[in-house]
Amino acid sequence: MKRVKQKIFQDYIARQGLKSTRQRDIILDAFLSSDRHLSIEELYLKLRAKHPNIGYATVYRTLKLFAESGIAREIHFGDGQTRYEHVSEGEHHDHLVCTGCGTIIEFENESIEKLQDEVAAAHNFLIKHHKLELYGLCAKCRS
Repeated sequence: MKRVKQKIFQDYIARQGLKSTRQRDIILDAFLSSDRHLSIEELYLKLRAKHPNIGYATVYRTLKLFAESGIAREIHFGDGQTRYEHVSEGEHHDHLVCTGCGTIIEFENESIEKLQDEVAAAHNFLIKHHKLELYGLCAKCRS
């Protein structure tokens, strides 16, 4: 899947008339190797130790390109930070967000998806996309 996303991104930047650069490749590899919802700063700090020549603005612009190309999605959990997550065709998940420590848990629930479809159908509504975010305290913060 990583190679597919790399190819999608390379094709996108070529169509945009942009160059494939070593810095973009490094940022892409770090992003695709992470299983977290990364903020710009988190990814920048992760890269800075090994690649001090990659600046914050480069990470910012590159993450924006990932979102534009369709391999990443910008998400906002109400804490003022934009985070980025991987996007896979046909995949959908929702989020539990801890308001104590900021932990984000992804989950899938077929019953919730079915209920959303039923509610939409009852109102003659066509869902194009949606997001479900539940906010509260994780087990660690509750104890």
